[in-house]
Amino acid sequence: MKSITKPQDFPSAANFSYLNAANVSLMFSGAEKKIHDWFNDVSKNGSNNFTEEVEENVFKDLHLSAAKLINAEPTEISAGSSATELLSSLAWSVSPKNEQNIVSTSSAFPSTVYPWVRIANNTGAEIRLAKEINNYTSIDSINDLIDKNTKIVCISHTEYRNGQTYDLNQLAEIAHQNDAILVVDATQSAGAIPIDVKKNSIDVLVAGAYKWLCGPFGSAFMYIRHNLANQLEPGLVGFRSHDNMWDLDATRIRYKNDASKFEFSTTAFGCAIGLTQSINYLNGIGIEKIYNHNLFLSDHLIKGLQKLGASIKSPLNQNDRSSIITANFEKINSERLIKALKSAKVFVSSRKDSIRFSPHLYNSLEDIEMTLSVIRKHI
Repeated sequence: MKSITKPQDFPSAANFSYLNAANVSLMFSGAEKKIHDWFNDVSKNGSNNFTEEVEENVFKDLHLSAAKLINAEPTEISAGSSATELLSSLAWSVSPKNEQNIVSTSSAFPSTVYPWVRIANNTGAEIRLAKEINNYTSIDSINDLIDKNTKIVCISHTEYRNGQTYDLNQLAEIAHQNDAILVVDATQSAGAIPIDVKKNSIDVLVAGAYKWLCGPFGSAFMYIRHNLANQLEPGLVGFRSHDNMWDLDATRIRYKNDASKFEFSTTAFGCAIGLTQSINYLNGIGIEKIYNHNLFLSDHLIKGLQKLGASIKSPLNQNDRSSIITANFEKINSERLIKALKSAKVFVSSRKDSIRFSPHLYNSLEDIEMTLSVIRKHI
C-alpha cells in the first residue's frame, strides 16, 4: 500500500521512514506555509494587515474546521496554545469539591491527570486512577471507581504508551449515569480515528495539534458541549474572554455565550492558522480513510514483528486498538534496536522498555518493510 498523500504534502517523508506520529507528526506543508506567511507578515508589517478586526476573528476558521472534524458546532469550539492549557482552564472552571472525586487511569499521559491533581490539592477532591494490568486498562476497572460523588471522568481516548483505545459511548453512558462530566483527551486520536462527539455523547474534548493532526506546536482546540459551556466560568481569563474584546474596561467582565469564552489572551496566532490548514487537509482526505490506511500498515507491522519473535504490548482486539504499536524482544535491548533503526533512517520512540511505532497517512508499506528489515538484521 502506498501513502495516501501527495509527495508535496509531506516532502521530507521521502527522506526517511518516520513511524513516530505519536511523538511528533510530520507537519502538512500547507500548514507550514500558512504559519510562515503569517509570522513573516506580522514581523514586517506589524498590525497593518493583522488588524484588530482580523485578530478578533482569527480563530473563526479553526472553529469551523475542528467542528467538522468531530461533528460539533463551531460555537462549541475553543482555540488555545496547548491541550494542557485548555484542560487546566476547564479544571479550574469545574473545580470538583472536597466530597467529590475525579476518575482517570494510571496509564494516562500525565498532562491528562495533573490539572485535576492541582485542583484536588486546592479543594480536597479525591483522585481515583484505574490500574493497568498486563498493559491493559479495562473499562470495568474504570467503572468500579465511579460513583454518585464522581464529578469528572477524564480519559485519554487513546493511551500514549501502547495505543489502547477506549469505547467512548460506553464511558459516556457510565459517566452520565452518575451525573459526571466526561472529558476526553484526544491528542493521540484526533486526526487518526473517527470521532463523533454527538454520537458518543462527549461533554468535553481537547486535542493538541502536533501529533496526528499534522499541525504545529503552540496550538490546540477544545470542544465543550454547548449547554455545559453556558454553565462554566473559565479558569483562565483575559481581555479576549469579554464578549466585546476591544471594549477595554477593567471594571467588568461579561463572558461570551459559547465555548470561545475560554480563549483568553494573545497567542502565536499563526499556529492556529496552521492547525486550521492541517485539519482542513485531513477532513478533505477523510478520517475513516486515514484510519483504515494506518490500521493496514500497523497490521502488517504486527505480523512482521511477531514472525521475528517480538512480544506485542498493544491490544490486538480490533475494538481496543489503534495504529500505535508497542513491542519488545526478550533479552534484546530496545534502546539498541532504536539506535540501529535511527542509523538506518527509521524513526520510532522508546516507551517503558519497549519500541513504540506509530505510522500515519504519509507512510507506506515500504516504510514498514524497511523497519522490519532493519530489525531482522539486529536481532
